[in-house]
Amino acid sequence: MIPSKTILTDDFGRKHNYLRISLLEKCNLRCTYCMPADGITLSPKASLMTADEIFSIARTFVENGVDKIRLTGGEPLLRKDFPEIISRLSTLKTSLSITTNGILIDRHIDVLKQSGIKKINLSLDTLVASKFNSITLRNQFEKVIDNLHLLLNEDFLVKVNVVLMKGFNDNEIIDFIKLTQFLPLSIRFIEFMPFAGNEWDKSKMVSQNEILSEVGSAFTAEEIQKLEDEKNFTARTYKIKGFQGDFGIISSITNPFCDGCNRIRLTANGKIKNCLFSNSETDILTSLRNGEPIENLISESIKNKKKVRAGMVTLEEMNDPSLHFDNRSMIAIGG
Repeated sequence: MIPSKTILTDDFGRKHNYLRISLLEKCNLRCTYCMPADGITLSPKASLMTADEIFSIARTFVENGVDKIRLTGGEPLLRKDFPEIISRLSTLKTSLSITTNGILIDRHIDVLKQSGIKKINLSLDTLVASKFNSITLRNQFEKVIDNLHLLLNEDFLVKVNVVLMKGFNDNEIIDFIKLTQFLPLSIRFIEFMPFAGNEWDKSKMVSQNEILSEVGSAFTAEEIQKLEDEKNFTARTYKIKGFQGDFGIISSITNPFCDGCNRIRLTANGKIKNCLFSNSETDILTSLRNGEPIENLISESIKNKKKVRAGMVTLEEMNDPSLHFDNRSMIAIGG
């Protein structure tokens, strides 16, 4: 066992310098892999973090070593006080980014620029309008595409998150990659993951090997270039020779990257999740409201982090619903 040097270092020596903050549990889309068909029970408004509380908690994390913060949701841009939240967080010495479905980007483009935001992850699972409507249950495809181009025109660094599902969008892998020929996009193919209410099973998942096989059928080995992966990477990245952008594979199921995990998640109601797949949470908001220090709770949460996927080591364990059915739905986690 490696002794912790800070409250953000776990027993495996992993330093957690990346905080993902969910601002709310609501979304203006209804993506089936994220939102259960019958919806979710929303946390009472009084139990959600206020702008002051978000800033206070974020500042504590930054003081203890966090240098990267990502705002997620639900859809983070739905919060009426989003401009205040992002403006205040921009005063901390940390890199700021957001994950969004893109629908409201045009309304917030100015505050994003003023707050020094450069990196945007935009969720887009299909390039076909009718399929977009069927999976999101909303007719917003053109709006998302327009705002994607707006971000590029405003020189934002854009990653497009694509959750792949067999029989739905696995036939669009090459179409997404072809976008990077003329656009400076980073496409991120994400393996379908199990969360409460999304009816996951491994037969719906498109694995890393299947993705690479599809790429290999469309491009030659000489055209496919493996790029150097980022420190604490989630995506193994590639590029087609001569293309402006690149693509990567986030293989949380078939080829996890837990050894270098540096991420910790804060839910909209102020609970720490030390792993995306964990069904245990640590409430720090109550202590904050009681005027109590939260550092010891943060340390405890980090210390309890498992080595791999909340203790689910094998694919068989991932395929056992009894091990993850009581986790939150993705929309209530924040990705």
